[in-house]
Amino acid sequence: MELRNLKTFLVVAEHLNLTKAAEVLGYSQPTITVQIQALERELGHPLLNRVGKRTFLTPAGKTVKQYTDQLFLVLQHMEEELNTLHLPVGPLVVAAPEFYCTHYMPQILKVYVETHPQVNLQVISCTSQETLRKIHSHEADIGIIAGVSSQSEIFSTIVDMEEFALVASPNMIKKRSMQEALAAFPFLSYQEGCNLDGFISQCLLEIGYVPPSVIKCSSEETIKRSVLNEIGVALLSTALVAKELGTGELTELYRFSKKAETSLVCLERRKGEAAIQTFIELVKDVWQTVGEE
Repeated sequence: MELRNLKTFLVVAEHLNLTKAAEVLGYSQPTITVQIQALERELGHPLLNRVGKRTFLTPAGKTVKQYTDQLFLVLQHMEEELNTLHLPVGPLVVAAPEFYCTHYMPQILKVYVETHPQVNLQVISCTSQETLRKIHSHEADIGIIAGVSSQSEIFSTIVDMEEFALVASPNMIKKRSMQEALAAFPFLSYQEGCNLDGFISQCLLEIGYVPPSVIKCSSEETIKRSVLNEIGVALLSTALVAKELGTGELTELYRFSKKAETSLVCLERRKGEAAIQTFIELVKDVWQTVGEE
């Protein structure tokens, strides 16, 4: 059964006038007649009656119109649903470490919501490793992490290259050389399995630093506050400690030559979804501008 013939019947049934139906559909009247006759043969029932110059629906015609109305309503809903696949709609959960959430997210979210108000955004603050776990478990749709992900099922795209420095509280290095300070205090670092493990090892190798002891912390914010409280020295993003370095609350002991990636991540199979794709495009467009503010 051809949808074209059903559509023609529906227009004829609405207007009960072959000439008017031909005008609406852009067909000739003989074409309308041929299509209706083809549908009647297929269904095995006459659909229209003519009395003088007037056209009426037969009982079969009324039944076919009732179901044809429902059919085209379902088709309309299907088309509308398919169209939403090209528009960013619905919930979008973004996971990222605390620094990215506080320093970058407010400006990014403001622009995104203004552009795509039909998307319901939720931001989760967690470590980079936890961000990857949440993406795998569908607790988050997209994430921002320090470093990159080499997992085959994860799509990863770099948005920034961060500089890192070895930092300490000024009181910790008072009357001490850098080497003496490094030997006297523990090294504050991330918990095992951190996405920056390899990067940190390369940086420490660059200065030949073997920490006398290591204190593992749950987040970079915890590490920074521990350094401010003179617990130990740490390797941190210069963007994270820019304010403290500027006020003199922290002292930069060494600026490393190697930079660490900041990456957007999501499941590979989901990167083409409208909400995720538009969020990626926006972040890549504005990341540098937001970071300079």
